[in-house]
Amino acid sequence: MPETAPQSPVPAHPAATLILLRDGPDGLELLVMERHAGLRFAPGATVFPGGRMEAMDHDPHWRRFWPDGDPSADLAHRVAALRECAEECGVVLSRDPLAPGALDELRRALAAGEGFAEALERAGAVPALDRMAPLARWVTPEMLPRRFDTLFYLAPAPDGQQPVCDGGEAVDTLWASPRRLLAEAGAGRRRLVYATRMTLLRLAGCADVAAAMSLARLGLEFPPPIVPQLVETPSGPVLRIPEGCGFSPLETPAEHVRLG
Repeated sequence: MPETAPQSPVPAHPAATLILLRDGPDGLELLVMERHAGLRFAPGATVFPGGRMEAMDHDPHWRRFWPDGDPSADLAHRVAALRECAEECGVVLSRDPLAPGALDELRRALAAGEGFAEALERAGAVPALDRMAPLARWVTPEMLPRRFDTLFYLAPAPDGQQPVCDGGEAVDTLWASPRRLLAEAGAGRRRLVYATRMTLLRLAGCADVAAAMSLARLGLEFPPPIVPQLVETPSGPVLRIPEGCGFSPLETPAEHVRLG
């Protein structure tokens, strides 16, 4: 009987995520959102705003917003992360404070389906693409049917903007410390996918925005991909990540992992 050829992994869709940071009363806080329970991917999970890249993210138009010299090679990923944050949470990482009413107008334009570049221009918002710094690149394990190759960015949150969820993908937004989010997940009050949980663990030791930004992979536009592997061990199956990736633990029992 002929052997069955191994099935090739599903290609991973390029994606980007923006983790906005601020200093709160109890230290570092992150902007997170709760995904709609009816979504196919990560229903009801608490995640950072982000999503798949779109064709318009690659438009040469965005190069003019880079302040000095040639833009970073990951410019399109930065655009995607900034765009997704604006669409899902109503927060725009802009170079200067927006004029009164401009943010509301921009939100209405995006909700009505207007193009991101057009909405930004009409609101007088200049995207601060250079203020984002890559933290990591997480790739969905090869055995899953839906996969993403996602760059995670850190950036200080813009002043004077309060998040407003879109009511579609995002049904709630929240500023919270990494420790609080992890504690609530541990108590069963919050759902976290694996990459989100690992990112929170990485940031939990940061006292403030400056400490968190110091973890960014400066000079690495495309950090080495972290592709978790399902490995059988004497204690049972675990999800394993490579040494030296900057995240821990390196092994997590598969029964404790939510991938989507």
